[in-house]
Amino acid sequence: MDKFRWAYIGSGNIAKGTAASILKGNHEIITVFGRNEEKVKKFAKRVSARACLDFDEAVSAEAVDAVYIATPHTSHLEYAQKAMVHGKPVLCEKPVGVSLSEVLKLEESAKASNVYFVEAMWTWFSDVALKVKQWVKDGEIGEIKEVVIDYAFPGVMMNKNSRVLTPETAGGALLDIGIYPITYCYNLFGYPSKIKCEGEIKGGIDVEETVLLSYDGFYCRLNMSLKTLKESCKIIGTKGEISLGFFHMASKATLNNENGKTVFRGKTDYLTEFTRSAEEIKAGKKQSDYVPLSATKDCMKIMDECRRQMNLVYPFEVNDNE
Repeated sequence: MDKFRWAYIGSGNIAKGTAASILKGNHEIITVFGRNEEKVKKFAKRVSARACLDFDEAVSAEAVDAVYIATPHTSHLEYAQKAMVHGKPVLCEKPVGVSLSEVLKLEESAKASNVYFVEAMWTWFSDVALKVKQWVKDGEIGEIKEVVIDYAFPGVMMNKNSRVLTPETAGGALLDIGIYPITYCYNLFGYPSKIKCEGEIKGGIDVEETVLLSYDGFYCRLNMSLKTLKESCKIIGTKGEISLGFFHMASKATLNNENGKTVFRGKTDYLTEFTRSAEEIKAGKKQSDYVPLSATKDCMKIMDECRRQMNLVYPFEVNDNE
């Protein structure tokens, strides 16, 4: 079987991590684009690809089957739109934009170019999350009573110039890690009837927040922080409980109910995400069954509302409104 061929946009840590995973499978990286010549050439050599300092050159190469975007999310809109103009399918790192308006523009571009576009939300390409969803749907834990998800890592300890801590690159807890618990609840229960968000803004970014998503008879409590290290997910029902440790990249999920304990094991990895995206592209799909555009739009809408309640506005948005 021929290898699926990618153009990589970006050569940072995420690009390196995904490349190390997918090159173990039936994938090949043809070109790498970036603005830092030294970094691009070094990364391209490592993955046996052609280094490109011109975006159009990297994307338009005839051998490229699809484009993977792994740059800071403030540049996703520009690069994804340009790639789709070339008629190339796009797998774009999360979040695909910084606001709902950007996601809508990406949707319009995908339709206009008639190409596949998907958010690289690896959690929902994984069989583990899909099994949790099936358990909930099948009523394995009865009626839902409460959901509690914690996701925190000590981002405040990173270099102060990191994109995670920089307002100009839409840094902060919400868009970088908050998207995971928000997406998890959305995929299980749909769009909430009410959204409540309280957070701490420091240095122009949100360093932590608690989000309450209300549903019929229960709520999801989501705690996100850049101050500490913690990750867990508990879905509590009238007949049992589902629990996960590292839920966003889970290798297992545990179900405890009246029938006893069941442990489901699987992989949440980049290779699965890229392979399933490639399969959908080869099948002629224009969006993903795993991460449909409707989910990407709704989750961004939730995050927009959280930002509104926290009064979190990025510098480039202030300039845009002047």
